[in-house]
Amino acid sequence: MKRLRTAWRRTGLLLVLLPALHSGLAAAQADTDPAQAAVDPETLITLEDLRTFSDVFNQVRRNFVDTVDERDLIRAAIRGMLAELDPHSAYLAADQYRDLDDVSRGRYGGVGIRLATRDGKIRVDAVITDSPADRAGIDPGDVIRAVDGVAVADGPLSEALEKIDGEPGSQVVLRVQRPGQAPRDVTLEREFIKLPTLSYRSLDRGWGYFRIGQFHQDSATDLAAALESIRADGIELAGLVIDLRGNPGGVLQPAVAIADGFLDGGRIVSTRGRSPTIALEFDAEPGQWLPDRPLVLLVDRTSASASEVLAAALQDHHRALIVGERTFGKGSVQSVLPLRNGGGIKLTTAYYYSPNGRSIQAEGIVPDVAVELNDAPTGGREADLAGHLPAQAGATDAIVHDATLEARFPLDEIMAVLDSAGLLAGEEAARDD
Repeated sequence: MKRLRTAWRRTGLLLVLLPALHSGLAAAQADTDPAQAAVDPETLITLEDLRTFSDVFNQVRRNFVDTVDERDLIRAAIRGMLAELDPHSAYLAADQYRDLDDVSRGRYGGVGIRLATRDGKIRVDAVITDSPADRAGIDPGDVIRAVDGVAVADGPLSEALEKIDGEPGSQVVLRVQRPGQAPRDVTLEREFIKLPTLSYRSLDRGWGYFRIGQFHQDSATDLAAALESIRADGIELAGLVIDLRGNPGGVLQPAVAIADGFLDGGRIVSTRGRSPTIALEFDAEPGQWLPDRPLVLLVDRTSASASEVLAAALQDHHRALIVGERTFGKGSVQSVLPLRNGGGIKLTTAYYYSPNGRSIQAEGIVPDVAVELNDAPTGGREADLAGHLPAQAGATDAIVHDATLEARFPLDEIMAVLDSAGLLAGEEAARDD
């Protein structure tokens, strides 16, 4: 089995996607060539611009119908400035900034439920086993009516999630209503919830199936350990399916490590931005997991970011057959930069490019075999988001099949395995988180 790399070919930066971290970016920026950092004089702020901002600030502070906190006004101005850039840049308060470490570890402070909006109601979509919500008897399909006595029915889903999640050890009261029953109040104590990252089951004809719901820092080592355990049990897989449907990304390094595990060499992904310090290149080392065994990646319109990096790398090297729908198209890098107040800003600083130089941004990955998944979630992609960054030069359409690809991936056999497992129809068991 191929060992995971512990050293990264990089410029001292740690990349994390959705949310993203560049822990070394601030130091790297200090070394940026001044010529590279030159700004067009016409874009520089003027004294008149500063006066206008001050005028607006003072008019709001003095004349708004209610008293406002001046610090809240400043934070609102910062949030507005970042929100105008693109959909992924944002201001992070101190507690949100601290939460980034938990996200990279694949955990969060909460009660263990996933929510979705259906029929105009905020419903429980999934419950993590042995979580506070699970122990309290909350089930998928239950409607969340209120959080700590405040109704959430008419508010956005993100606000409900922010109210429910919180510091481990603290309490939250949910008003829950099961279909056909009266609402009930449930008091839950928040705890660290470990997000499921990997699940496995056997398929027909000796194939194996892994579902990766999101990339956390342990995803690659968990997959490597699982493959080693299968091998130690004397099981020789005829092929492997990795399900990335619904995977929004997460930490980049495990996705790169997984691509490395299935490749013998060559480029995995590169990044390009305005600053040369953002130009990163990740290359694979010799050795493969499951050499000469076909690999299939399942993707849909919600497969994004690190999922797309993995799919693009394996597709460009003809190491995996990509089956499903065109992916989300989030091909931008977000850097989280610390601020002196304990918070930070999440700022888009670069774009991702596949080994063949394809841009992911606003294009996504076109599957080798297009399958319209019956239960694929509705909704837009990156290109449908207001203010999204445009597609970059180098974007291409679908990879054209050739004789080599067809020989490596016998489509009839692969599609029969996927169909018998219910994966082409989006069988619920295959999408279990």
